[in-house]
Amino acid sequence: MGNKVNTPSKLKIRTGDLVKVIAGDSKGQQGKVLSVLTDKNRAIVEGINLVSKHTKPNAANPNGGIIKKEAALHISNLMLVDPKSGKATRVGRKLNADGKLVRVAKISGEEIK
Repeated sequence: MGNKVNTPSKLKIRTGDLVKVIAGDSKGQQGKVLSVLTDKNRAIVEGINLVSKHTKPNAANPNGGIIKKEAALHISNLMLVDPKSGKATRVGRKLNADGKLVRVAKISGEEIK
């Protein structure tokens, strides 16, 4: 018997999406997804879950010091924002007129770009 490789599940959140945090310290805040870490099921959201990082002086930052930086959040704590109503919504997948599989908001049925 060989080792089974963990294949990541299909994520409903992509880079550039507007999401709302539904659990954790940043609950209720909204932001744009900067990147998605598919192997860890996590996402980095702009301006949310900020951590203080102590940096040594370097070429980019000659003085060093403490900088605020976004840390990754688990995908399960994020929910997509409906483009029509502005509320947090679940995500479905549907074939559009061109026969292409697209993501749709469950609340309004609106296609997610």
